[in-house]
Order: sequence, then structure tokens, then C-alpha cells
Amino acid sequence: MSKIPNGFEIIQLFESFSKKEYAMEGDKIGLQIGTLNKPIHGVLIALDVLGEVVDEAIEKNANLIIAHHPPIFRPLKNLATDQPGGALLEKCIKHDIAVYAAHTNLDVAAGGVNDLLAEALQLTDTEVLVDTYQEEMKKLAVYVPKDHADDLRAVLGQSGAGHIGMYSHCTFSSNGTGSFLPLDGTDPYIGQSGKIEFVEEERIETIIPASKQRKIVSAMLKAHPYEEPAFDLFPVEGQNKPLGLGRLGLLENDMTLSEFAEHVKEKLDVPCVRMVGNKDAKIRKVAVLGGDGNKYIHQAKRKGADVYVTGDLYYHVAHDAMMMGLNVIDPGHNVEKVMKKGVTDLLLSMCEEKKFEVSIFPSEIHTDPFTFV
Repeated sequence: MSKIPNGFEIIQLFESFSKKEYAMEGDKIGLQIGTLNKPIHGVLIALDVLGEVVDEAIEKNANLIIAHHPPIFRPLKNLATDQPGGALLEKCIKHDIAVYAAHTNLDVAAGGVNDLLAEALQLTDTEVLVDTYQEEMKKLAVYVPKDHADDLRAVLGQSGAGHIGMYSHCTFSSNGTGSFLPLDGTDPYIGQSGKIEFVEEERIETIIPASKQRKIVSAMLKAHPYEEPAFDLFPVEGQNKPLGLGRLGLLENDMTLSEFAEHVKEKLDVPCVRMVGNKDAKIRKVAVLGGDGNKYIHQAKRKGADVYVTGDLYYHVAHDAMMMGLNVIDPGHNVEKVMKKGVTDLLLSMCEEKKFEVSIFPSEIHTDPFTFV
């Protein structure tokens, strides 16, 4: 049976892959305008929040905008509604449109902006360019009667256990025999006080984030049929690959820099690019970082990239790249628009799995401020 979700339920799904803790320090993310404490009928996925984008949300009956670029980034000194910034906020509030921003956390997330750019450029064997986050993981092993194993597995998955990459509810089970002697004053689910009992049990193993340990263990204990469930927690190393900004990957076939520039224009849907380097240089290993990636040119060079694709390239940084022998392609900041369809598809799939009755669609408004002549 379907249900209309509230804003908290939508954002909980979204943050299951674009977690707030992925964001760079000081980034302005999360709810910026309005409230999530309301039914959500439509969600508009946007790169930027401009007046035209809010008009689009009104027209499409979307009362939640999830945007990559925060509309409120610097502290407000006033809220003058006769000024463009204040008028934008007023329009959102007047039409009861909540605005939620996912900035660098969406850049870092698996399946986020940089993975979408790497996919669009048809890169293979991708890895993170700049490590920024690695979550501490633990292994939970719990013993449960076989006829309760499926129910407990479901509870573990629903509480956040078993996430490996883009997969959830990951577990491993093995069968065995458990034994116990209920002492005086106990009220055992199986057996009786003073008599040793043998039970066919399953050992369920799963991976849990250390940050969610209390929540997951609490849910497990609540769902377990035993008075005193037996379970173990183990530290885990190397289970989670580091997350971070940018991606490094390989082209299927070598190209010259000029050929690759045309490839970028086609795949990222831009009319032109800025290019630094020898147009005949051979390109195979590609680093890509959405948005302004000026500060990471040295990481791209150290990791052996033949070319670095990033936006907002500064004049003097371009000189630095030339001196270190790093080719650069600048397709602009707006290529991050790939997140509109990517996030729409992912969030829609999650909502369908939850049987949420909500419309989710990518913004059709072109927000690149630049015109090329």
C-alpha cells in the first residue's frame, strides 16, 4: 500500500547515500528554507536555486527542492524582500517550498556528482582522486533461532546494517546448535528454568557503521526473541574504500588531447571547453572533479593523470599546470548538472521501493550564467 511521505522520510532516504558527514568542514548543507515536517507531493532536483527554478517547482506542484548549490552560503545580514536574494527566499516561504542543499557531500558520495561525471566520460577502473572520508566499520554477529532469522535480517537491514557500496541488507549466515541453561528467575523464550536446552540457530553476520552501532544494536535487541541475545562486535579493517572528491579512471582507447576535448564537449553537453596543454598529447588516464578543482591539480599530477577535467580554472593555476606538464580541460562549473538526472533516478528508485507516493523530477531550467559567443 502506497503512502505520501513527509519531508523527513524523503531526506532520510537521500542521506542514506549522500551523508552529511561526507561534507567538507564549513560547507552549508541540509535544510535551508522551510520545513520538512509536512507531506511531500513533489520533489524537484536542481543544480541551482534561482527564481525560475522556484517558479518551475510551483508549476509542477513540488514542495521540496533538493539542490546541489546552497542558496544560502554566506551568513545573511538582512532579509530584504525587495532585493533578489530576499525575494527568492520570500517566494519559497510564501509557496511553502522547502529547500535542502547537498553540496560537497554529494560530490563525495558514491553515485554522486563525481561518479556521474566519470560515468558520462565513459571512464573505467575508477578510484577516488582526493581521499576525504573513511567510515569506521564493525562486524556484528548475532545468534538467533532459525525460525526468527529472516525477521531479524530484515530489522538489521532496515536499521542501517549491511550497506556495502550501492548494496544494502548484506549478510552472511551459518547454521549451528546453541545451548544454554536458564537459571532461577528467568523467563526463557525456549526451554524452562533449570534445564539445559539445545536450539538450532543461525549466526547472522553483517557490517555496520560504528556511527550507527547504538541504533542498530538497539533495534536488534528489540526484535530478538531471547531475553539475553548472544552477539559479538568486531573491528573491521579495509572493508570500506575511502571516499572523497574527484575520480580517476581510464578511457577505453587512447585519444589526443584535442580529440578528448571534443569527447568532453559531447558527453558533458557543453558548447566549448578551455584547454591547457599540447593538443597532440596522448590521453588515457583521466582525472575529473566537478566544480572548482583548482586546488587539486597537484593530486591529479601525482596520481599520473594525463589530463585533469575541472571547472573554473584560474589563470595562474593554468600556468602551474603547464609548468608541471599536466594537461587540463575546463568544461565549466555547470557540468555538475549531471546530478539532476542521476539523483532523480536514484531517489525515485528508493521511493518506489518504499512505496512512497511522490513525484520526483529533474529541473529543466538551464542555470549556467554564461553565454558563449
